Amino acid sequence: MEMRLFESKAMSASETVQLGRMYSNQFAGFRHITAGAKFSPQFCSCRGILLKASYSSHPSSSKNNFPSSNAIGSVGDKLAGETCLFQIIGTNGTGKRQNLFPREITVLDAFDDEYGGVIVDPERLPATPNAFGYILHSSLSHWKMEGKKGIWLKLPVERAELVPVAIKEGFEYHHAERGYVMLTYWIPEGPCMLPANASHQVGIGGFVINENNEVLVVQEKHYAPACAGFWKIPTGFILESEEIFTGAVREVKEETGIDTEFVEVIAFRHAHNVAFEKSDLFFICMLRPLSTEITVDDLEIEAAKWMPLDEFVEQPLIQEDSMFKKIISICIARLGKRYCGLSSHQVVSKFDGRLSSLYYNVVEAQDFNCSSC
Repeated sequence: MEMRLFESKAMSASETVQLGRMYSNQFAGFRHITAGAKFSPQFCSCRGILLKASYSSHPSSSKNNFPSSNAIGSVGDKLAGETCLFQIIGTNGTGKRQNLFPREITVLDAFDDEYGGVIVDPERLPATPNAFGYILHSSLSHWKMEGKKGIWLKLPVERAELVPVAIKEGFEYHHAERGYVMLTYWIPEGPCMLPANASHQVGIGGFVINENNEVLVVQEKHYAPACAGFWKIPTGFILESEEIFTGAVREVKEETGIDTEFVEVIAFRHAHNVAFEKSDLFFICMLRPLSTEITVDDLEIEAAKWMPLDEFVEQPLIQEDSMFKKIISICIARLGKRYCGLSSHQVVSKFDGRLSSLYYNVVEAQDFNCSSC
């Protein structure tokens, strides 16, 4: 009778781990095996890690018990103490293979997404590139048979050695952040239906005007030659998971030290192919100043001051640029209550149960900031 684990390609000694008591625990029932039976377990999978060992039982053995841990090669103890499940295939003297454990565990730890795809657990990846390559290939076969669609594979920066292995298996780059790279694999035939990476960056500008009809303006340390000497409103980018209105207040505070409160979104600009072929959304927000003393950010800002509105508007760069000129005219119209911007309203959608900011304008009897729209 020949009993063996299902076939696998050979793995180097550095990739094997100690099986020890795990084998004896799993095969406690195999105490009476005919002398001379040959055992050749090739590998088992423990939470995504492939193992390999080789040993045999000889006729001269005084006992016909399953080999002890001393009979098994050991080059590490990474998975010692973990439960290992594996499939045994035996002929049982009939010439036909028999599955004593019908479930093969050769699939990466993952969970299903709500669109028929799979998200691989980045915390439970195999220890070496060879082991990862073997089980990734097996996982793809398994997911294809199950009719899965998109596979999301997030590889932390400390596991960067696995990236070329995944690329070789047909994965494609989706996006990268400071701590990881995201790869994807589309299984069905036809065009990939996975959503693309973020297509936009979001910027904000804070139009702050005080009771003396002065605008808060800055000159940046780094600028294009055409902007030399130009005084502009404080601007910046929205952070991840940050609201538009809180981002505007934050940027003004960082660049000038002025505390403000959000009033409205006055307008926004949409431009394309701005940064690495991405699109750009830029929101102009009207803010009400809550302090007056300016403290300049030495890293980004060369100078900041309160500038009379008329002087600000008369700058050549504003007068010569149709977009800048239009933005300022809208802001002035808002000051004269001839225009209404978009205020922020917190709402919860039943669709996802999350709190969102919905921007729209509402003219109410008690709204003294905007008399007409």
